[in-house]
Amino acid sequence: MALSLPSRLRLLQGTQTTHLLSIPTHPQLAFYLCQQRVEIHKLRQGENLILGFSIGGGIDQDPSQNPFSEDKTDKGIYVTRVSEGGPAEIAGLQIGDKIMQVNGWDMTMVTHDQARKRLTKRSEEVVRLLVTRQSLQKAVQQSMLS
Repeated sequence: MALSLPSRLRLLQGTQTTHLLSIPTHPQLAFYLCQQRVEIHKLRQGENLILGFSIGGGIDQDPSQNPFSEDKTDKGIYVTRVSEGGPAEIAGLQIGDKIMQVNGWDMTMVTHDQARKRLTKRSEEVVRLLVTRQSLQKAVQQSMLS
């Protein structure tokens, strides 16, 4: 998907909001430019609330095993699987998305178990994620170079 990017752009698409923010334009900062909000409504199956995705990563995990970390040092929380037709796929979550926040809570320096617990809280039927996505980051990088 090729995007022509003005200095500020906000795309609305269902429950997803993409923010491409205007900050000093340097290619190494592209990672921080793109944030996508994804709102997932959990599916109730008996006693369980289903999100329909799996995560990997965390500060207690080996980042060299993370297939989504380009430099193999990133200890962030990443989406590793999305169930076809599940709540996460319907909301627009994608494999490789890096989870930055869950319902306003910072997820950049958490263990794998802390992330899992934050995502699966029984008291929350809706999970609002702030994610970064490499395809968005690359589009911003390309726009900064042109």
